[in-house]
Amino acid sequence: MTEEYPEFLLRLPHNGPLARGRLLSEKGTNGSQKMVVLAGSPARPEVVPSFPLRMPSSHRLREQLRQEGTIQETTTWPGWLEVVSDVECNSPSAAAEILLGRSANGWLEWKTADGRPLADFLEQASAGPSRAWLVRDPDITGFGTAEEVRLTEGRVTLAADRLRPGVAPGISKEQLRVIVDEDYESAVAYSQKARLVDELHAFLSRMRPGDTVCVFHGGELYVGEITGNVEQISSEDGRSVLRRPVEWGSEGYPYERLPEELQQKLHTGHDLVDMTAVKGIVDGLGVSDEELAEVAGESAETSGIANQVIVARRELEFPHPDETLRKRLNVHRIEWLNEVRDLLWDERQLIFYGPPGTGKTYLAQELAEFFGGGPEQVKLVQFHPSYAYEDFFEGFRPREDPDTHEVAFRLTPGPLRELADLARREGNRHVPYFLIIDEINRANLAKVFGELYFLLEYRNKSVRLTYSGEDFALPRNLFVIGTMNTADRSIALVDAAMRRRFAFVELSPRTEPTSGLLRRWLEGNKKETEPADLLDALNARIADGDFRIGPSYLMKPSVYREGGLERTWRTKILPLLEEHHYGEGVDVEKRYGLAALQASVAARRAPEADAAGEGTGTP
Repeated sequence: MTEEYPEFLLRLPHNGPLARGRLLSEKGTNGSQKMVVLAGSPARPEVVPSFPLRMPSSHRLREQLRQEGTIQETTTWPGWLEVVSDVECNSPSAAAEILLGRSANGWLEWKTADGRPLADFLEQASAGPSRAWLVRDPDITGFGTAEEVRLTEGRVTLAADRLRPGVAPGISKEQLRVIVDEDYESAVAYSQKARLVDELHAFLSRMRPGDTVCVFHGGELYVGEITGNVEQISSEDGRSVLRRPVEWGSEGYPYERLPEELQQKLHTGHDLVDMTAVKGIVDGLGVSDEELAEVAGESAETSGIANQVIVARRELEFPHPDETLRKRLNVHRIEWLNEVRDLLWDERQLIFYGPPGTGKTYLAQELAEFFGGGPEQVKLVQFHPSYAYEDFFEGFRPREDPDTHEVAFRLTPGPLRELADLARREGNRHVPYFLIIDEINRANLAKVFGELYFLLEYRNKSVRLTYSGEDFALPRNLFVIGTMNTADRSIALVDAAMRRRFAFVELSPRTEPTSGLLRRWLEGNKKETEPADLLDALNARIADGDFRIGPSYLMKPSVYREGGLERTWRTKILPLLEEHHYGEGVDVEKRYGLAALQASVAARRAPEADAAGEGTGTP
C-alpha cells in the first residue's frame, strides 16, 4: 500500500529545485523499502569525485539512467537535469543519490512538505543523528579476496548462535538481558554476558537505516551504509545470526593509512563497536577537502554533516617558537626551543630533568600553554610516594548523592581520564592538550600508570581498563610533560620501560639554556650581574652536578629588596648544601657562604679590572 506514506521532497544543492518521491511498502533487493523518484524531478548535472567509490551501485544506476535517457537535459530548470519517467530505487538513500550525484542519507534528506524526515515514518528508523558502527562479521571471516568482502551479498551480520528465534527489533536491554541469561546459560562466561547483551541490543535496537557501518578484513577497512531493518536467520551450519542489508563502497582503506583514532577502535576486540565518536573521520575517508567544501555549501541539510567531517579532519598542529617566546623564557637560542617542540611532536611524552631551581616546572607550563594555545588546555598534577592509579586515572571514591545525601563508592575519573576525555571530544581533536606531571619520579610509576604504560608507547592501540572495563586509548592530541629532580635519589627507581617511553631533556646549571639563564634575566631586567657571578662561583665549588643550584632561587623580587640576597642565601641555598654534605664534616658556611663567594668573585675581578685599565692607558 503506497497511500500510507505522504509525498516526500528533496531539495537539490545550493537552494536548487525540489525533487519528488514516493515511499513503497515493498522491499528492494537489499532489504530496504523501495522508493520511487517521480517523473519531472530535477537532478544534478554532475557527480562528486568520490561517488563511484563510496556508492558504486547508485552510481551505476545513475549512469544507466543517463544512457537510457531517463535522466536527461531539460529546459524546465536551466543548468539541471530532469527525470522524465518514474524511477524505482532499492532504498530512499539510492533515490536521493541518483539525483544529488553523491552519497546521501535518504532517511533524513527526503522530507515532507512540512519538514518531517522520512525516518519518522518507519518503525526502526528515527530522525536523530546517524551513527557509525564497527562489526566483526562472522560471514566475512575467512573470505579470500577484497571483492568477496565487499560483495558479501550486501549485508553485515552479527553472530547470535544461541539466541532464540523471533526476538523483536527494538527490544529493551532489560528484556534482552533476561533472554540471554536463559538462552546462553553456561555457554558464555559471566564476564562476557554484559558485553554480549550490549552488542545484541545495539544491532537489534540502536542501529537503523542510514547509519554507517564498517568491517575490517585483510588489513583494510570497508565502509558502507545500512539500508534496511534487522532480520534473524539460521545459517546453513545451524548457527543463528542477525543480519542487516548494507550498500558497501567499492574501496577498502589500508590499516596503515587510517587515522590513529580509527586504528585505536580496531584494537578493541569486540564484535560490535560504537564508532559514532569518530564518525566524522569515517565519513571523510576517500573524500577530498575540495569536495567537502563543496558539499558543505550545498544546503542546510548537508552542511552540518560536511562541516562535521571538515572539523574531524582538521590537522593537529603546534605553533613554532618565535623570538618573543625565546626572550620571555630567557632561552639562549631559538633552535633549542624548536628541538623541544620536535621532541614533543614526535614522542608525545617528554621529561625535563635536572637539579632543584632550574625552572623545570615553569618551563613545562609555559611551553604547554604556548603549544596548546592557552591555560585551558593544560592540567598539572604532582606525584608523591602515596600517589596511586586510582588518584591518577580512575577508581572508586566515596561520593555523596546530591539528592539523598547518602555516601557511596562511585567510579570517579582522575586527572588523566578527565583530560583524555576532553581531548577526545568532537571538535577538539586538532587542539593540543597537555598533562604536566611534576616530580614524576617521586611515585611508584608502575603502580600509578598500570596498563597505561602500554599506551604511552603504542598510541594507536587500546587496552581494557581495570575498573570500568571499558576500552581506552590515549588520544593523539594529548601530550605529557614530566619534571624530574635529579637531586632526589628516587630517580634511580625510574626503570628502562619508562625511559623508553619519554624523551629526556636536561636542565642543568652546567649546560644551556640554564647556565646563562640568570645572567640573561638580570640583563633583561636591568639589574647588576653580581648574583649571576656568585651563582657561577658557587656551582664551580660543587663537584656533583646533580646538586648544583639552579637560577630560580635568585629570580624572585624578594631577592632584590634590602637584605634579600643574604636572606635567600642563608635560608634557601645553604640548607640544601648542608643536607648534601650531611655527615661529611664539611664547613658549609666557609665553603659556600655568601661572604666567601663575594670575596672570591672580587679577587677574580681585580686582575680583570687591572688588565682593562692598562688597555685603556690608565696610569
